Amino acid sequence: MPQRRGLQARCAALPPSAFTSRWAGYATAKQPWTLSGSTTGPGYHLIQRSGEKPGITATSRSSPPATVRKLADLSEHYPERWHIEEFFKSNQALGWQRAGTLNLNIRYGQMTLALVAQALLHQLRLRLGSPFAQWDAQHFADNLFGGLDGAVQVRDDTIVVTYYNAPNVENLRQHYEHLPAKLAAEGVNPRIPWLYNYQLDFRFA
Repeated sequence: MPQRRGLQARCAALPPSAFTSRWAGYATAKQPWTLSGSTTGPGYHLIQRSGEKPGITATSRSSPPATVRKLADLSEHYPERWHIEEFFKSNQALGWQRAGTLNLNIRYGQMTLALVAQALLHQLRLRLGSPFAQWDAQHFADNLFGGLDGAVQVRDDTIVVTYYNAPNVENLRQHYEHLPAKLAAEGVNPRIPWLYNYQLDFRFA
């Protein structure tokens, strides 16, 4: 919740008895709360207090009525919520860092393509291994994709892309060379409709 003056004053006015001490220097409180304009009834205001001296340094959030476990929501579940922050930190260069338009349909399309790109990039991170698994999207663009050289050939019904100076070549060969046969073995049609039903294969030199 935004730490506005009114909210800070509300937290500071709470008596010590409203808080449950969890460990030294950390306490939590739960207060009834109704969001402005809400039609779903009252919820709860969950408050974290840091420090033992008078006065409150608080971070807080609103919660639906079903939430009753203050410590779990504020502390135990924090690592699960942190993955959201990691996602945007690693993938903001895919278009999450700014909204180019307020047109809803365009934004949906952009977000859909960004999620597809993120899924593909995640797979590539896992297949390349260290140190690439820790790189964010911008680092990939600058230091991997921007440095690759390649050639494209058509052999019968297959488009063959040959990459030069690619990293961790043996890992890439295992996953991408002879790709049509690998896809067929998994029951996936290797022909790509928007490439005039050509197959796509890769080589690494």
